[in-house]
Amino acid sequence: MRHAWMFTIVMGVLAGCTPEDKPPATAEKAPAVKRSVDHTVLARGSDLYLQHCAACHGNRAQGAPNWHKPGPDGKYPHPPLDGSAHAWHHPMAALKQTIRNGTQQLGGSMPAWGGKLSEAQIEEVIAWFQSTWPDEIYAAWEDLDRRARRGEAGH
Repeated sequence: MRHAWMFTIVMGVLAGCTPEDKPPATAEKAPAVKRSVDHTVLARGSDLYLQHCAACHGNRAQGAPNWHKPGPDGKYPHPPLDGSAHAWHHPMAALKQTIRNGTQQLGGSMPAWGGKLSEAQIEEVIAWFQSTWPDEIYAAWEDLDRRARRGEAGH
């Protein structure tokens, strides 16, 4: 029952994500975002990303070609994590859960990294790929994450 519920949520979220997805208009007009950048964290995140994620998501987080079209097996190729796909539509808790648990139990291809990466390492990987996001995408994500943490309805 739990897996069916999670599958329904993930599929519903992914169904709403298209390559044309853009941040809300208000985020496009947002002033430059002040990000706290710890270069040590970003360097560790980059190293971890290259070691564990780049083979599928690309060495620049660009994702697989035609990531938005299902392959012959019916599964979608690995999406970009560079802000050009749907990763920014998911609050921090969902990003961490996806990395920790993978998507294989939900019918996807991503393995679970929870047994291989610590919570701190997962956060470092996320910090690195978020550092590739344009300011307007990061601002939209930051707003979405803030609303999610407050329990407000949203994407």
